[in-house]
Amino acid sequence: MSTVKLAVVYYSSTGTVHAMAKRLAEAGRQAGAEVRLRQVAELAPHEAIASNAAWSKHFDDTKDEPKATADDIVWADAVLFGTPTRYGNVSSQLKQFLDTLGPQWSQGLLSDKVYAGFTASMTAHGGQESTLLALYNTIHHFGGIVAAPGYTDPLKFADGNPYGVSHVTGGNNDAPLGEVELAALDHLAQRVVRIAGKLSA
Repeated sequence: MSTVKLAVVYYSSTGTVHAMAKRLAEAGRQAGAEVRLRQVAELAPHEAIASNAAWSKHFDDTKDEPKATADDIVWADAVLFGTPTRYGNVSSQLKQFLDTLGPQWSQGLLSDKVYAGFTASMTAHGGQESTLLALYNTIHHFGGIVAAPGYTDPLKFADGNPYGVSHVTGGNNDAPLGEVELAALDHLAQRVVRIAGKLSA
């Protein structure tokens, strides 16, 4: 059986979704996948970034990281998309990247792959579920296979999100990932790699 190719494609403004993406990439490698970790390009104006110290620092720290391209999605057997919540929806940065994939979509190059998502918000009811559901609208149009985690492992009753993996960053937007979230991220990566492996067998 060939090695599963996993793309972890994300947008992160202050670093939380970036940390989640790195954990997923490592878990994917440990599950035996070949992994590409890719950041989508920043679209916000410099003034907006500079107005938030954490955003500005994260932008500077990650500006040289590999940026996502359409080829990363075409190449992959499985794709994990990450975004912070934006009013209960996908961030404009990730959405813009998705919107550029029309040529690949029209050729059927995005179909029959395994997809799932991850997100973060400052508050516990800050739109995490609606963000993931909105993301999956795009996947349905791709003809992709949504492999949301559901409650396929007892650990999902701890993190409580059957739609993907999410994290609450708190009022200061800086709460670190805990063991519950890390376990859920590991489970998600292992699940999509396993399902993609079955499909490509």
